Amino acid sequence: MSAPHRIRAAEASDLDAIMLIEQASFGPSAWDRETMRAEIASEWGRYLLAEDADGATIGYAGLRAVGVEGDVQTIAVDAAARGSGVGRALLLALLVEAERRGVRELFLEVRADNPVARTLYASLGFVEIGLRPRYYQPEDVDAVVMKRSAESEG
Repeated sequence: MSAPHRIRAAEASDLDAIMLIEQASFGPSAWDRETMRAEIASEWGRYLLAEDADGATIGYAGLRAVGVEGDVQTIAVDAAARGSGVGRALLLALLVEAERRGVRELFLEVRADNPVARTLYASLGFVEIGLRPRYYQPEDVDAVVMKRSAESEG
């Protein structure tokens, strides 16, 4: 059903590949290199990398978990790999990590103009709980805040 891929922990040596996808996916609102480097190294975080059958990076995702709350910090898939199940696989792996860390409430923000991502999140138990006007800058795009509670898992 989905293209062959492997998910593993991201490492500092993956930063160049991650930044290529970050910049291509998010343009002007992409994180800068130092922010991403700090996130990958954070003791509170867990960053995952998706690779294709040839070992090329095709996506990544990050979780920040402190206590019983967590945030999906970011998730991005290379344009050529979108629609192949990579984003879902990354998100499912983050959910496993969140559960392992004892997270009971998991939050994320998603661009209001990204119905594909919003549908993916909803399919995995996230519900829309609010809006952050003009959250994504410099594009002035609203963020939809979504939450997934451990109690509501199916």
